[in-house]
Amino acid sequence: MKLRNQCLVFVCLFMLSSYSLKKEKSYTVSLKDVFKDEFYIGTALSADQIEEKAPKEDSLIRKEFNAITAENIMKSMFVHPQKDKYDFSLADKFVAYGKKNKMFVHGHTLIWHSQLAPWMRKIKDSVEMKAFMKDHINTIVSRYKGRIGSWDVVNEALNEDGTLRKSVFFNTMGDKYLVDAFKLAAKADPKAELYYNDYNIEEPVKRAGAINLIKKIKAGGGKIDGVGIQGHWRLNSPSLNEIEQSILDYSALGLKVAFTELDITVLPNPGDLRGADVNQNFQGNKKMNPYPNGLPDSIQNKLANRYESLFRLFLKHKDKISRVTFWGVHDGQSWLNDWPIKGRTNYPLLFDANLKQKKAYQSITNL
Repeated sequence: MKLRNQCLVFVCLFMLSSYSLKKEKSYTVSLKDVFKDEFYIGTALSADQIEEKAPKEDSLIRKEFNAITAENIMKSMFVHPQKDKYDFSLADKFVAYGKKNKMFVHGHTLIWHSQLAPWMRKIKDSVEMKAFMKDHINTIVSRYKGRIGSWDVVNEALNEDGTLRKSVFFNTMGDKYLVDAFKLAAKADPKAELYYNDYNIEEPVKRAGAINLIKKIKAGGGKIDGVGIQGHWRLNSPSLNEIEQSILDYSALGLKVAFTELDITVLPNPGDLRGADVNQNFQGNKKMNPYPNGLPDSIQNKLANRYESLFRLFLKHKDKISRVTFWGVHDGQSWLNDWPIKGRTNYPLLFDANLKQKKAYQSITNL
């Protein structure tokens, strides 16, 4: 009897020990650890997060992510507000944050038609534009040489039909601005990886346009290392087949593939919405904001299943993917709360507005 009791005690202690280890494991698991052998797991940081104004958010960022992108503060209107003036105050803090926390730092973005400083829109001819690009790219990239690992050199240069957008860059220089931008960035920091970044370039027509753009850059002598597929997606689209074909097609060009701005809207959008152009805005109503007080379990499950399917695909092609970056840390900061309709409540990320893990987080880490 005594031996039997001792055995029972031993079994109970073993079970308790195993339970404690499982609890500890579930507590210490993080996205960056789960995928550390596959690809970087990144997030976009707001100005407040860069300045570490919210300790709980900062703790979450450092625990979960090993790559960072500046959500806004490195865009031209902020970093180059006047022709003869640069403002690197927040950009310097952003890069320092990455170094302090041993994170991969991605620069976003050098040449983009949107969020331009007003003076840039007034550039009228190719000589002036070429001088601007040379000064702008060289000044910014050289400043962070060896500290920023990769750059979005050109962002969103394509229309939905795959043709080149009639931006101020195209209107003054034609398509030559694309090659020039990549040449300038490579000269300023030869070791940095250079990306073309855009939304909807997993869709067949726009993908064909992106492939032509990339070939044009290469043919012109520009250095391009990767393509960034933004991944502003929906619960049911685009299809996994289209995403997979894009990974294969871009990889076949000798490029790395990054998913750079991943989020999944759970809300209905206007039927005439085109892509993810930030300049589009629409009037809202109650039907367009169906979950103001919380996400129903049925939608929570759909979101989790969608993320799980995507990450299964990413893991299948992990040899081709360099980075997966979420566009924001938690639902409360997501740009999708105010775009394309202001004042909605969206739930596109892995952490809710209270920084709690959602079912989608578990669906990914359990893979």
